Amino acid sequence: MKVGIIVYSNTGNTMSVAEKLEKALAAKGHSVEIKRVEAENEQSKPGSPVTLKTAPDIAPYGTVIFASPVHAFSLAPAMKLYLSQIASLNGKKTHCFVTQEFKKAWMGGNHAIRQISSACKTKGGSMISTGIVNWSGERREQQIEEIVAALSAI
Repeated sequence: MKVGIIVYSNTGNTMSVAEKLEKALAAKGHSVEIKRVEAENEQSKPGSPVTLKTAPDIAPYGTVIFASPVHAFSLAPAMKLYLSQIASLNGKKTHCFVTQEFKKAWMGGNHAIRQISSACKTKGGSMISTGIVNWSGERREQQIEEIVAALSAI
């Protein structure tokens, strides 16, 4: 199966999880590519408009995994914009995970997952599985392992 991991990551935390997932999927025989969503103005002031430098095409993939950090208790603006611009997700299997600094999922992670799921539904897809990594939490490594295990079993 051809899998696209579409990642927005500006500190490297989300990317590090995506890379572990890529290795696990490849070890199971999947054809996997990580594609980055990049913002033109990542260091801009909060609330200022975001523009994208790169917006990966999802057409080649049967399964798409979206990965993003949480910013200000919500989905990162660059990923939110990207999801609003993608083509149809009809016929594609979709999954996602987010990373957040806070220790509790209710401090933005749950909301970000709902935002990704809603964006996918708008494009004709439905979320199959999700995950949250609480970066400063004591269970961070366990959460990463659980996400990699669950998503590599697709």
